[in-house]
Amino acid sequence: MTVLAIDTSTNVMGISLLKDESVIGETITFINKNHSVRLMPAIDALMKECNIKPKELTKIVVAKGPGSYTGVRIGVTVAKTLAFSLNIPIVGVSSLKALASNGRYFEGLVCPIFDARRNLLFTGLYDFRGNETSSILNECNIDRSVWMEKLKSLNEPILFVGNDVAIHKDYIIEQLNERAIFATNNLNNQRPSELFNCSLEEKEESVHEFAPEYLRLSEAEANWLADQEK
Repeated sequence: MTVLAIDTSTNVMGISLLKDESVIGETITFINKNHSVRLMPAIDALMKECNIKPKELTKIVVAKGPGSYTGVRIGVTVAKTLAFSLNIPIVGVSSLKALASNGRYFEGLVCPIFDARRNLLFTGLYDFRGNETSSILNECNIDRSVWMEKLKSLNEPILFVGNDVAIHKDYIIEQLNERAIFATNNLNNQRPSELFNCSLEEKEESVHEFAPEYLRLSEAEANWLADQEK
């Protein structure tokens, strides 16, 4: 089994090659540059470095959102194109779950955060203790004040993970005090190898039916719907 894992759902661009479940190559960057220009060359370079030809790939794993609309679309489009052209399976994994899995050895709950602007969050709550990942609170696009109220009702330490946590850190501390734990910087980037680990709990999907999960409409879509209701 030779798997290519792709994540472009945020400013983090990550690709990983795994052979027989061992990571043989991984590239991760956290820079504000266009994924559409960089992704395919990065995949090509990593595959050449690892001496893997496209025909050797047996599965594609991709982060399917939420996150940046454009970023998610780029990763999903490339993943679907490769899976279709090579006639191999595709598996989608929540971008939030993949990020949360960086905290899989934390003895408590794990809360990944992507900032969604205007005090809104893309988030969810996970428990990695046990044989399978448990979703404690479903992923959502939610006002941070409402989310904090949900977390307050849980009597567990919570690890917050993600580059966007810094935007909301003071507010989180104000609301949760010592129950709020913050991941070290090296855990805040999504890792495509963790994306693969998460994919082992997911089902393969039809390339033609596979679609991103944005958790909310884009601003253009929301505006269009509002116009139709006038």
